Amino acid sequence: MGWSWSMFFLMSQHTATIRWENTGEDFLKGKYSREHSWTFDGGATIAASPTPSVVPEPWSNPALIDPEEAFVASLASCHMLTFLHVAARQGYTVASYEDLATGTMGKTDKGIPWVAKVELDPKISYSGEKEPTAEESEKLHHLAHDYCFIANSVKTEVVVR
Repeated sequence: MGWSWSMFFLMSQHTATIRWENTGEDFLKGKYSREHSWTFDGGATIAASPTPSVVPEPWSNPALIDPEEAFVASLASCHMLTFLHVAARQGYTVASYEDLATGTMGKTDKGIPWVAKVELDPKISYSGEKEPTAEESEKLHHLAHDYCFIANSVKTEVVVR
């Protein structure tokens, strides 16, 4: 049996356990570490922290993943995985895919910060006899965006350059 989009009409759940413990000097004055962990349903644990542009050091850790980075990576990863599927279905063999995705913060009309735009900049190489034209590549990215679960779950503008 082959893989198809209809397989995703089955309901699935995805879990993450977020853990934080107060080790701070003065919680009520904001003097506490925001470092925490994310443990996913497959068992992987990731150390996380807010971005230092929101919570200054030492209450954040710039070496750790922050939610905004994770959001950008999630969109880029979903787009890539969907692109690989769409390309294979169209007969293109992808040899490599690398994307330097960038998320840009903005403010809502109420002045609340949000990830307003995510730009994907994939560099793709192909092997085999069939390689897409620029127009065909654009169509593949359009289909990937249309079917990306994460892109369909957010209001952030997602642009593929």
